[in-house]
Amino acid sequence: MATTDRQATTLALAHALSAAERGLAVIPLSRTKLPALRSPHRDDPAPSPCHGECGRPGHGVYDASSDPDRIREMFAAAPWATGYGIACGLPPHHLIGVDLDVKTGTDSSAALRELALRHLFTIPPTVVVLTPSGGRHLWLSGPPEVVVPNSAGRLAPGIDIRGAGGYLVGPGSRTGQGVYAAAPGTAHLAPAPCPRSLLRLLIPPPRAHHPASAPAGGHGHGLVQFVLAAHEGQRNTRLFWAACRAYEDGIGPALADALADAATGTGLSEREARATIASAARLTGHRP
Repeated sequence: MATTDRQATTLALAHALSAAERGLAVIPLSRTKLPALRSPHRDDPAPSPCHGECGRPGHGVYDASSDPDRIREMFAAAPWATGYGIACGLPPHHLIGVDLDVKTGTDSSAALRELALRHLFTIPPTVVVLTPSGGRHLWLSGPPEVVVPNSAGRLAPGIDIRGAGGYLVGPGSRTGQGVYAAAPGTAHLAPAPCPRSLLRLLIPPPRAHHPASAPAGGHGHGLVQFVLAAHEGQRNTRLFWAACRAYEDGIGPALADALADAATGTGLSEREARATIASAARLTGHRP
């Protein structure tokens, strides 16, 4: 058994290094699909908000790296690792994972096809990873200025999304359920760009009330206020969502400057703000 585990660790490291060559940041995983390295703060009297600033390993996806030496160090510190996780949302691919789960009474593949028909998009050829339970992971690439959050079942039952702060179990990983493997003919592909209509579904609506039935002026003011209320970590997402709504409502060009000013007021640079607004314009079929 020990020999088998050592072989699994060696294979997992080899696959992780191969993924890193493609620009993907990885961490070692245990057979439970959880990060193999435990938090260095687990015995602290109070929870720590540390995301790796302490310099010690054990911060989950925040440890993810594409540096071969760093990856070897992590696996050396976790000789029980039998798999690896691929961090989502990081450059250069800004990976988005569409996890089509298999549950009793749930056909997640059919649900995705229904969404595609309803919202007029198709999934282009991309990397597909087959899970031991019979599910599939679709790898898509998102635009750098858009932060896609993790979600479970929000799009439809059985469809989970792995975005910023999440990770996907990499092909070649061995877990307690079995081995993850790339679907035939997809291993060589790069993550395909996420279809625009699907990307819009992945950005959650704001929790704050926005006056959809208000006249353009009031609606525009509500969108600007929505951007102004952004905290660090959600500034780009809020700006992108607000800009999409503005362009859809026909007030995008008139509101672009106000949205950019609001975004810079929250800490974004002028360049970042303008790039995000331009991306929203393109996504909604308008010229920036």
